[in-house]
Amino acid sequence: MRSDLIKNGVDRTPHKALLKSLGVTDSEMDRPFIAVVCAASDYVPGHSHLHEISRCVKDGIRNAGGVPFEFFTIGVCDGLAMNHKGMRYSLASRELIADSIEVMLTAHPLDGVVFIPNCDKIVPGMIMAAARLNLPSIFLSGGPMKAGCVQGKRVGYNEIYEAIGEYSDGKIGESVLKDYEDNACPTCGSCSGMYTANSMNCLTEAIGLALPYNGTEPAVNSARRRLAKDAGERIVELYKLNIKAKDILTKNNMINALAADMAIGASSNTVLHLLAIAHEAGIDVSLSDIDGISKRVPQLAKLNPASDIFIEDLNAVGGIQTVLKELDKAGVINSDVLTVTGTQKERIDAANDADGIVVRKLENPVRSDGGIAILTGNLAENGAVVKQGAVKPEMMKVTCTAKVFDGEQAAVDAILGGEIHAGDVVVIRYEGPKGGPGMPEMLAPTAAIVGKGLDGSVALITDGRFSGASRGAAVGHVSPEAADGGLIAFVENGDKIMIDIPDRKIQLLVDESKIAKRREKGILPPKQLDGYLKRYAKLVTSSNTGAVFKTDF
Repeated sequence: MRSDLIKNGVDRTPHKALLKSLGVTDSEMDRPFIAVVCAASDYVPGHSHLHEISRCVKDGIRNAGGVPFEFFTIGVCDGLAMNHKGMRYSLASRELIADSIEVMLTAHPLDGVVFIPNCDKIVPGMIMAAARLNLPSIFLSGGPMKAGCVQGKRVGYNEIYEAIGEYSDGKIGESVLKDYEDNACPTCGSCSGMYTANSMNCLTEAIGLALPYNGTEPAVNSARRRLAKDAGERIVELYKLNIKAKDILTKNNMINALAADMAIGASSNTVLHLLAIAHEAGIDVSLSDIDGISKRVPQLAKLNPASDIFIEDLNAVGGIQTVLKELDKAGVINSDVLTVTGTQKERIDAANDADGIVVRKLENPVRSDGGIAILTGNLAENGAVVKQGAVKPEMMKVTCTAKVFDGEQAAVDAILGGEIHAGDVVVIRYEGPKGGPGMPEMLAPTAAIVGKGLDGSVALITDGRFSGASRGAAVGHVSPEAADGGLIAFVENGDKIMIDIPDRKIQLLVDESKIAKRREKGILPPKQLDGYLKRYAKLVTSSNTGAVFKTDF
């Protein structure tokens, strides 16, 4: 047992005395010690119920003969952090989460880990820690929120932001806006659509680190509590079998996750996080690999924000295992890989068949390729990411006129103020990992474009990133970013930009001679920073490598 480092031998008598001060008994000293890493928080809706979920996990551990020890991590709610300085800490929190778990589980060596995340950066941060520590590990998320209901229509979180655009345009009044405020987020849980949190929880299941239905069973359902007990019991079995995180975090399992990513039209943020996870696990995955998978994997599900189908609907027809079962028929996943419960094939064999509506069949996909595409060109030499499954057909190939903003808020003000018109492309720069810093999510500008009715005629490009709740012709993760001297730093108002999603191209249509003269002027000076963000900006790498920290210092 790894925990023997703190409980085995005469020289560990002081350690055992401390453990006994916690109430640990002699018989418990001989059992596996299991960490429960919980991201519970009183003011993050996706995490407000995780104390209860954790209690169920600990019950499961005790049922199976283990001894649970719980500790907590931080977790940023991107909704509450949106549109102010706090959003710069969201992506940055991922590295802190991974580091803090490494600290806790190295200082206090235990035998296995149950990770309880739910929202955005907490999931990948915990997976990165699991790869780094390489202990028997299982993930149990808090589950998705139920869809809201406003004016007789089911809605998700993104529609609230879109309603602001409608309100500013005079299309709806204050009473309708209040209806959104009161009823769009009706329960605890991660926001109800295929946004980043639910995307990452679904992909954790596809990787094999979580039980079936981990990504889709609603937060308020009793089945979520039973799943938590099952996870607690299973981690003890994984310890006995000596199955560790990196036995499951393999290249083939990552390919399965990427295939699922494309099939469910997941958040574009998944690209950033899967690259970071692969880096931590020592797996070679690049943007070109991801785009290659996108080109051969069909999109089988189109969920909110791209439609009025929600995560709870996917759960009702069989969840992620049903998606994987249909993909297996196309030969685009690896079914003989290990998961926390046997092989992926065993899980697929037990799964429901695709219903043909929520999860389309191969002969009638939403689209013949994946929901995410990687674009390259002079404006993004190292790549850019677009959630093509949420782009209107008329915006798949366009040439637009640039309206340039050195930051998100100025762009939002311009959109809501009526300064953006059909045929424009909003360019938001100096919001990348280094330049933001923290690569803030931008739901407000994309939702404002939709709310203004411009999502069929206006595009948006940024070196920052978008919320999983964003939709429209929104191209993010442009690399190199402006702060690193990327071409996006030298775009000017009135420039023409070509976006060709089917051909995977993004091009600034300006002569090289003009670009060279612009480069002579240089880029904006770095922002004056302090605290963690100052250290983060010094250490963070480009989005095309997952925005991980530098290791060569």
